[in-house]
Amino acid sequence: MSKEHATVDGFRFLPPGLTAWIKTFIPADEFDGPIPFQPLSKPLSKCTVAAVTSAGISLASDPPFDMEREKKEPNWGDPTYRKIPQTTSQADIRVNHLHINTSYILEDINVMLPIGHLQELAAEGIIGLAAATAYSFYGFQWQRSEFLKEAIEPIADRMHAEGVDAAILTPA
Repeated sequence: MSKEHATVDGFRFLPPGLTAWIKTFIPADEFDGPIPFQPLSKPLSKCTVAAVTSAGISLASDPPFDMEREKKEPNWGDPTYRKIPQTTSQADIRVNHLHINTSYILEDINVMLPIGHLQELAAEGIIGLAAATAYSFYGFQWQRSEFLKEAIEPIADRMHAEGVDAAILTPA
């Protein structure tokens, strides 16, 4: 497959009925065309890898994700994001998300934000480095294109500034 024609099928593993239903909510003029595929430009063993999750994880010192507004407005999801330093411990986090069982994350952050596992992979030489910062956002973003501006673009800019080559996304 050539680079010019390589794409990602975001619906590949979904049942056809679910795919068709989800596509009815995606404005054709807003997301035009396939998702481009970008292969790594260097071996994974030389890459800096970041962790990103939609599980609503934040530092205990950060404001929590706003679930109260969503309780009042069920189609609203907090469009902000949180930075999680690679050195974060289990005791440093909290999890706010109305759509998932958060108890397992509170037992082990690596279940949804594998920062410890990335450090292990770096120590084993499988990846070059674990990025200094991991990122979390609130995964319920229903028809909210401003989320791309408020969270995804700043996350991408910060990862670029930190020299991140690849990211592992753990969807909640």
